[in-house]
Amino acid sequence: MTAAHWLVKSEPNAYSFADLQRDGSTVWDGVRNNAAALHLKAMKVGDEALFYHSQEGKEIVGIARITRTAFPDPGDPSGRFVAVELAPVKSLPKPVTLADMKAAPALSGMAMIRQSRLSVSPVTKAEWDVILTMAG
Repeated sequence: MTAAHWLVKSEPNAYSFADLQRDGSTVWDGVRNNAAALHLKAMKVGDEALFYHSQEGKEIVGIARITRTAFPDPGDPSGRFVAVELAPVKSLPKPVTLADMKAAPALSGMAMIRQSRLSVSPVTKAEWDVILTMAG
């Protein structure tokens, strides 16, 4: 079975891709949207995720790999939400901006563009390939 692809968002002033590279891995927690939490639960070890800087930059800057599947979010006393672990794979040669993604017809159906408030969303293989091509 082939690995799935995802997009995860973080405000770079809170946790950037450079922070992930420095740390070597991180617990991806704090997701409180039910739809985004379902995406976390669907992630498998080895799946890859585009790392998007939200708010500031608004661009995909790197690729991360899922290294641990969903487990109870340590910051959620209710026990309803989950977290996963991510490790950095690589920085993109050239960041792919939100404006670039919106301008690409092949990405018009992308979940991140259709549901822009989701912090975790699926990415199709075709969308993944387009973004990596745009990144050089």
